[in-house]
Amino acid sequence: MKAVISSTGLWTPEHSISNVELVVAFNAYVEKWNIENAEAIAAGTLDALAPSSAEFIEKASGIKSRYVLSKDPILDPNIMAPRLPARPNEEPSVLAEMAVKAAKDALARAGKTAADVDAVIVACSNLQRGYPAVAVEVQDLLGVEGFGFDMNVACSSATFGLEAARGLIYGGQARSVLVINPEICTAHLNFKDRDSHFIFGDVATAILVEREEVAPDSHWEIIGAKLVTQFSNNIRNNFGFLNHTAPEDDGMYGDRGRKGLTDKLFTQNGRSVFKEVVPMVAKLILAEADKLGLDPNSLKRMWLHQANLNMNVLIAKRVLGKDVDISQAPVVLDEYANTSSAGSIIAFHKHSDDFVAGETGLICSFGAGYSAGAVFVRKVG
Repeated sequence: MKAVISSTGLWTPEHSISNVELVVAFNAYVEKWNIENAEAIAAGTLDALAPSSAEFIEKASGIKSRYVLSKDPILDPNIMAPRLPARPNEEPSVLAEMAVKAAKDALARAGKTAADVDAVIVACSNLQRGYPAVAVEVQDLLGVEGFGFDMNVACSSATFGLEAARGLIYGGQARSVLVINPEICTAHLNFKDRDSHFIFGDVATAILVEREEVAPDSHWEIIGAKLVTQFSNNIRNNFGFLNHTAPEDDGMYGDRGRKGLTDKLFTQNGRSVFKEVVPMVAKLILAEADKLGLDPNSLKRMWLHQANLNMNVLIAKRVLGKDVDISQAPVVLDEYANTSSAGSIIAFHKHSDDFVAGETGLICSFGAGYSAGAVFVRKVG
């Protein structure tokens, strides 16, 4: 019995923010902050905030724009954050609503319905609530009979979710599993921080994993996969229910640091992440390819995590031992920015239609943890 990828789905928010729009808002905030704190800056007790630029953002990351659920509040210098009104419990949650849209796209592409699905896994970097599981809500909204559960391995959640789905199929728990990655990344981002305000966007992806015998004739065989984690504090988000037990420090924007940035939002040591994750991921890919008897140069395409263009270029070069054409490691972060777990799946979804039977590729994600997942696939049919 084999577990295969039958299809993928994608849902993209209607609003997009360009680097120029983001920088105009950020620089207006910086000017306002510097004026309000002029005396302290003059006295040397505070450093003036530095403005940003579209050129800086693109050079640092390769990002040119990002899709968002909430645009205007992010661009308001007096808010600088998304605003998503709370919904009553009787209405679908925002995360579940996004997930359902991506799931329906994946089902339609495979010619399947909810009646064909036995399980739902919602795998993403930030879950909207602790319980009930968002996956169970998605299961209910879709009309799936079976079970669902949530999982979080940050930016690696999609590949880890793929492997979890494969295990459920091998173990006889399910014939067909939807792995869904709804990401509202703008909600954990500090838009007042020059070094990170441009990084993330919002999106949802879905992957339909099935037993080979019930899959469409055209599908993707999973040749092999490898998961790895290694603890690091270099990418972290400490927001959680225990914040409520420390009332002196439970504010999202508490008085920690010059710009109100707290570890309740996304924080990272970017230079250390780059230095440590690139070799870790390249080593993982090469080791698993060797185990599977695959020449890395036989890979037609690598759908890598979309966090930083420079990281992807270097990983691809280390894996293949040469400079890599962009068609071999396609980029979507220029349009979508970093969408956490969804990034590599967007790349796979948008840049795989030209494969013919027998050609191989690699879906690879990596991020906080550190975590990394590499899934080698071969086109069938």
